[in-house]
Amino acid sequence: MRVIKSVNAMQQLALGEKRSGKKIALVPTMGYLHAGHLSLVALVRERVDIVILSIYVNPIQFLPGEDLASYPRDFERDADLCLRGGVDYVFLPDSADMYASDYSVFVDEISLSNVLCGASRPGHFRGVTSVVAKLFNITQPDVAAFGQKDAQQCRVIQRMVRDLNFPVELVVGPIVREPDGLAMSSRNKYLSPDDRKRALCLKRALDMAETMVNTGERSVAEIRAAVLSVISAGSEATVDYVAFVDNESLVAVSEVLRPVLVALAVKIGGTRLIDNTILFCP
Repeated sequence: MRVIKSVNAMQQLALGEKRSGKKIALVPTMGYLHAGHLSLVALVRERVDIVILSIYVNPIQFLPGEDLASYPRDFERDADLCLRGGVDYVFLPDSADMYASDYSVFVDEISLSNVLCGASRPGHFRGVTSVVAKLFNITQPDVAAFGQKDAQQCRVIQRMVRDLNFPVELVVGPIVREPDGLAMSSRNKYLSPDDRKRALCLKRALDMAETMVNTGERSVAEIRAAVLSVISAGSEATVDYVAFVDNESLVAVSEVLRPVLVALAVKIGGTRLIDNTILFCP
């Protein structure tokens, strides 16, 4: 495994691998890796010759007052996990190399980005699409893997790839959870022991939604009320949103008649957590 810090060096290495006939996969991350990230490596490992995992805490997707400076970082731990996970190259750029001092070009998806997290974090997805487009150009992947936990991000990047004709196959890996059901996230590190227990309300709420649909309920109003009741039951949680949207278009729906994404954003203590599930009619 090699660690590459230079944008130009990474791009030239990737182009060289492509010219030699190698197929490349990219797993973009912000580091502080966990089993969810490694599941994405495993998902693409057998499909390609070269796996590149990028570690970059991208400043342009953070809003003022968010946790850019405090975002958890531990490269030695990450490197060990990458080595054991079968990563070939770790791309570890810094911002001075990624963004020129007069950087002025962005990729802006203007439909799917305006709802859910995009409504409460305006500008966030412009930062995401811009950095992912750059990573695609730098690492030249044939395949790129993203996690379903960031469901809206997946849909936005799928739209970017389609509309800008990136020759990249996107693979979405399932949510990986702790044994008690909490969705794995680098930000879970922020949770106190008590908040960690309270955070389980997100999975319980999603389970409630699935149970109601599986037993015949189709009204989003009824299911949403039950979900909110689960979240508020002694959890001391602050709800950003509980949304029921079409799984592809992210347009709000009133009934569960086709695949519906239930997306939650909830603040537990000072930590904003997201989770989701897809409801299917039996």
